[in-house]
Amino acid sequence: MTSDISIRREDGVAVVTPAGEMDAVTSPALAEALDEVLGDTPKGVVVNLAKVGFCDSRCIGVLVAAFRQARDLDVGFIVTEPQQQVNRLFVIAGIDQVIPIGAGTGDAVSELGG
Repeated sequence: MTSDISIRREDGVAVVTPAGEMDAVTSPALAEALDEVLGDTPKGVVVNLAKVGFCDSRCIGVLVAAFRQARDLDVGFIVTEPQQQVNRLFVIAGIDQVIPIGAGTGDAVSELGG
C-alpha cells in the first residue's frame, strides 16, 4: 500500500493532495504533511482527496486532528473531492458533520483565500 502526497500553495492557501491508499501505514505521512503546512499558518488548508481510493479510520483520525489544529490556529480547513467510497465512509462516520466537505478544490481555495 503506497501513497504520494503533493503540497502546493495558491493565494495563501495550502493544497495538500494525497494519492493512493490512506491507511495505518500511509496516514502518518499525511499527518506530517498537514503539520508542516499548518506550521506555516496559511490562510487555509484544502485537502484534495480526488486521488485517494481508500481511506480507513487512521486517515479519518489524521483529518480530524488536523481540522482541530487548524481551528485552534483560526485557519480554514476544507476536504474536497472525495471519491464515492471515501465520501460514503465520511458520511457513515459522521465526519461530514464535523469537517467541511467541498465539491471543488478551486472553489475551496477561492473561499479560504479570499
